[in-house]
Amino acid sequence: MEDQYIVMEDLLKRLPEIPGDAVLSQTLKKDDKVDITLFSFAAGQELTEHTSPYVAIIEVLKGEGSMTLGKDFTRINIGSWIYMPPDLPHSLKTITPLVMLLTLVK
Repeated sequence: MEDQYIVMEDLLKRLPEIPGDAVLSQTLKKDDKVDITLFSFAAGQELTEHTSPYVAIIEVLKGEGSMTLGKDFTRINIGSWIYMPPDLPHSLKTITPLVMLLTLVK
């Protein structure tokens, strides 16, 4: 049978507890059209400024943090949804342990 759909009952249970100072990731789907990854960050972790050549969509499932998007600064928390066009400089810093789903649209 062709891989037509994927069902995951509880994304928050897909990753183990976050060890002290770490970032964990798990690829959920990757092909020539999308790259979907579940990330789990310990409190105080950060991703320094970077860009992506693809459209990027972030959905925060747990926790609090902040992001820079271009020259703008925004707080993020449970339920935050961020759309980023290709090549937008961005960074992330967590305040509490944070879980997010990242979708790259190729």
